[in-house]
Amino acid sequence: QVQLVESGGGLVQDGGSLRLSCAASGRTFSIYTMGWFRQAPGKERELTASINWSGGNTNYADSVKGRFTISRDNAKNTVYLQMNSLKPEDTAVYYCAAQSYGNSWYNYWGQGAQVTVSS
Repeated sequence: QVQLVESGGGLVQDGGSLRLSCAASGRTFSIYTMGWFRQAPGKERELTASINWSGGNTNYADSVKGRFTISRDNAKNTVYLQMNSLKPEDTAVYYCAAQSYGNSWYNYWGQGAQVTVSS
């Protein structure tokens, strides 16, 4: 099992910045990819950014490219999402997730962190 604990959400004004953190514990050696998802009210959960745990390759949704940066600190078993130039449409609950080897999709989830961007 892998446990994920998020921190860093909050309220920020349009154009502001926030950094989310996700600390992983447990069988972290089994992690293949880490991702940040978000879900706004009335919308489906979407993958915002992902990072390969060993190689560090990253991918971003078009809606956040150039504004969000995902990174990891393997020594701390922590993944970060730096969010700059935030917009009201970025308001959502952000979830950290992990995909372990042998699984076709993310199979571990954090509890979620609320991010609210005011106009």
